[in-house]
Amino acid sequence: MKTQIESLLQARLYDPFGLLGLHQDGSQWVIRVYQPSATQVELLNKSDSELFKKIHPSGVYEWRGVSQPASPYKLRISEGLATRDVFDPYQFPANISQQDLFLFSEGKLQQGYRMLGSHAVEIDGVKGIRFAVWAPNAERVSVIGEFNQWDGRLNPMRLHGSSGVWELFLPEIKQHALYRYEIRNRETGELLTKTDPYAQGYELRPGTAALTSPTHEHHWQDDAWMKQRGEWDWLHGAINIYEIHAGSWKRHPDGRFYSYRELATDLVPYVKGMGYTHIELMPVTEHPLDESWGYQCSGYFAATSRFGSADELRLLIDTCHQADIGVILDWVPAHFPQDSWALARFDGTALYEHADPRMGFHQDWGTHIFNFGRNEVKSFLMSSAHYWLSEFHFDGLRVDAVASMLYLDYSRKAGEWIPNKYGGRENLDAVDFLREMNIMAHDQFPGALTFAEESTAWPGVSRPVYLGGLGFSVKWNMGWMNDTLSYFQNDPVHRRYHHNELTFSQIYAYSENFVMPFSHDEVVHGKGSLLSKMPGDAWQKFANLRLLLTYQMTSPGKKLNFMGNEIAQGREWQSKWELEWWQLGEAFHRGIQNLTHDLNQLYRKLTALHDLDFQHEGFAWIDCNDAQKSVLSYQRKARDGSIAIVALNLTPVPRNHYRIGLPSQGQYREVLNSDSEFYAGSNIGNAGLIQAEPIPWMGLPYSAEISLPPLAGIILVAG
Repeated sequence: MKTQIESLLQARLYDPFGLLGLHQDGSQWVIRVYQPSATQVELLNKSDSELFKKIHPSGVYEWRGVSQPASPYKLRISEGLATRDVFDPYQFPANISQQDLFLFSEGKLQQGYRMLGSHAVEIDGVKGIRFAVWAPNAERVSVIGEFNQWDGRLNPMRLHGSSGVWELFLPEIKQHALYRYEIRNRETGELLTKTDPYAQGYELRPGTAALTSPTHEHHWQDDAWMKQRGEWDWLHGAINIYEIHAGSWKRHPDGRFYSYRELATDLVPYVKGMGYTHIELMPVTEHPLDESWGYQCSGYFAATSRFGSADELRLLIDTCHQADIGVILDWVPAHFPQDSWALARFDGTALYEHADPRMGFHQDWGTHIFNFGRNEVKSFLMSSAHYWLSEFHFDGLRVDAVASMLYLDYSRKAGEWIPNKYGGRENLDAVDFLREMNIMAHDQFPGALTFAEESTAWPGVSRPVYLGGLGFSVKWNMGWMNDTLSYFQNDPVHRRYHHNELTFSQIYAYSENFVMPFSHDEVVHGKGSLLSKMPGDAWQKFANLRLLLTYQMTSPGKKLNFMGNEIAQGREWQSKWELEWWQLGEAFHRGIQNLTHDLNQLYRKLTALHDLDFQHEGFAWIDCNDAQKSVLSYQRKARDGSIAIVALNLTPVPRNHYRIGLPSQGQYREVLNSDSEFYAGSNIGNAGLIQAEPIPWMGLPYSAEISLPPLAGIILVAG
C-alpha cells in the first residue's frame, strides 16, 4: 500500500480503485480517501459520524470498521471552519458496458458519443457526471476541472483493461462545469493536459476547456419534414444549395456575430424567399481559430460556441425544416490541427494520427491526417457523422477534402509517401472508412445525403458500395467548375478558341451524380469574386455574371452557390466582414439578385431543369459546334416529356435572326431572359413568344429565328 500511496501522491497511480474507496481487509471494512486540503474527514452514518485516521501527512485518510457502511456512503470533509458533504467517487462501479468497449475496439461503435465524453448519469441513486476517454498509452489519466481546482492528483480514473478507455463517475458535479483530462504517458512520463475529444460543448474561444454534459432541451417540431425527407425522390428532385459561413453572412454594427437564433430569424426567411432548397453550413464544429473557417476542427461532437448553444443550433435547423429547407453540414474527417491541447499526440503518442509524417502529416495545411486504419479512430469518426445526423437532424454531410483522403501521395513528391500493401497510391483504409460511413448514413438516416468534395477522376465516388463505389450520394463537379470559370475569364473575342471548355463536360457528365458548385473556394485567396473574374467593362461584367448563373442553373446536375454570389459581391470574400449588402442599392447588383431569385424559382418549377440531372436522357445538344459565334443551345428534358430549350450567347454581339432547331411545332414562351431590364440588362429579346416553323434545323424537325441578346441566356418552353 505504501507504494500505491507514493504513486498517488506523484500523480502516477495506475489503478486508483485498488487503493481508494471501499475495500474488505480480512474481517474489516476499509475506506481510503485522498483529501490534501482537509483538516478532518468523517464517515456520515444515519445518526452520527466516525472519524478517519490520517495515514499520510500529504492527505491520505483511512477508516476501518467491522460493518460494511450503507451504500452509497457519504463523507464530511472539513477544511478549517468550512465543511462539505460529498459522496466518495471511488465507491461506485464502472458504468460502461463491455459490449460498447468491444464495438469501440473493433471500429464498429457508431454512437461512441454516448459512451465517451462526459454524461449526466445516475448510479445507485446518486446523480453526477460520468467521464470517459480513450488514452491507451497513458500511465494515469485524471479528470481536472473547476470542481477540483484543476488538481490532477485528486480524481484519477479507472482503466478498462486493454481497451485503453478510462472512466470515472464524479457525484453531484454540475452540468456546464469546465474540465479537461490530465494524462501521463506510460513510457516517457510526459504530462499532458487535453480537452475532451468527445465533449459536446466547449467554452468560448480562446478558452479550450470542455463543458460537462451540456443540457439538450430542444423539442423538435420537424416530424413532417423528417417523414417527407425519408420518402423524397432526391435523385429526380430539385437541389439548390446556398452555402454560408455563419460568421460573415451578416454581422451586427459593432462587429458581433449573428447567433444561431438570429440566423433562424433572418437567414431562413431570406433563403426561403430566394427559392433555395438547402443551406450548407461551413463547419460549425468547434474550432480554435476564426480564420480557419471551421476546417481545422478540434471538437468533432460540439457545435461551436461562437454563435450560441447547441440547442440554438438545433433551433436554427428546426426552423429551416419547418420552412421546407434542408440543412447540410460541412464535415471535416480528413485532418485535424496540431494544437497541443487537442487531438495531436493525445496520450503522448500518435493516437489519432499516424506516427510517420509521410502518412500522418498534411504538408499543405500543416495538419495531422487521421489514421483511418485504427479501429478506435474509425469509431470516433463514424460516431461524429452519426452524432450530427442523429442529434441535430442534419439532412446531409458535405465531406471536405475527400481527394486528400483517397491518395497516399496527395500533394507529395516521390519518396514522401508510403505505398499501400499492394504497392499502390490508394489509401485503402480511408476507402473502407468512407464506404462504411456512407452505408451507415444512408441506412440509418433515410433521405440524408452525403456530398463528396473530390477533385480527381476516382471512379464511382457517387455509386453504391455494393457496385464497388464509395457510396456518396453526390460528387462536386470540380472539372466543370474549373473549365467554366476558365472559359468565362476569357475576353469574348477569344472565346471561339475555347469553345470545348463548355462542351467537354458532357463527355463525363453522367459518370457520377454531380453537383455544380461555385463555392467559397472560388472567391478567396486572391481569386477574386465571381464578378471580378468576368472580363470587360462594368456592363459586360454583370452581363457575363448573369450569363454564367443562367448556364449553371440550366446545366445538368444539382446546384450550389456561396453566399454573395447572388448579389454579385464586388470584393472577394473575407470572413471577418459581413457581405456587402449595401451594394443592393445599385441597380446592377439588384439585377443579379433578381435573376438569381427567378432562376431558383424556375429551376424548381420546370421539371425539365432537374428531373434527369443524372441521366443522359435529360440533356441533348441542339448545337454545340457554333464556336465562331460562341453560341450554345441545348434541350433539358423530363420523364413526363416536358422540355426546356436553352440558348446562350457568349459574346457581346446581339444575334438577330439566329435560327435554332426545335423539337415540336407550336408556340414557345420565353420564360427567362438574363438580358431583361428587370436584371439591369439591355432588354433585347423575343417579345415573350416564338413560333416554330416546319423547317428542319440542327437535326430537329422544326426551327425558329430568335433574337439572342448580348452576353445572355434565354430559356424557352413550349405552349
